[in-house]
Amino acid sequence: MEFRKQKPIYLQIADRLMEQILDGQAAADDRMPSVRDVAVQMGVNPNTVMRTFEHLQGEEIIYNRRGVGYFVSPDAKRRILAEQRREFLEEELPLIRQKMQLLGISLDELKNNH
Repeated sequence: MEFRKQKPIYLQIADRLMEQILDGQAAADDRMPSVRDVAVQMGVNPNTVMRTFEHLQGEEIIYNRRGVGYFVSPDAKRRILAEQRREFLEEELPLIRQKMQLLGISLDELKNNH
């Protein structure tokens, strides 16, 4: 995985794992890969992955069964969608609107091109 400098690595890994949940690659109550497996796959330190899992657990995206591992929370997909929609509408869309206005791009032009 190629990481961007603007965002902490543990959050980029969390984004990737949440994408897998949204894509259906991991469903409710599915077991997550181990910290070690994710670390090897992503080419990062296991401590970074542990921080990712702690973050996702705090967001109630995954839960821990002591001695067994981490699992996808039953409500994970709904939580991820709600947060990503909020983030898009409050943070990303205003920037897109501003850029469209600066470039003189109308909604009609946008609809016709895509």
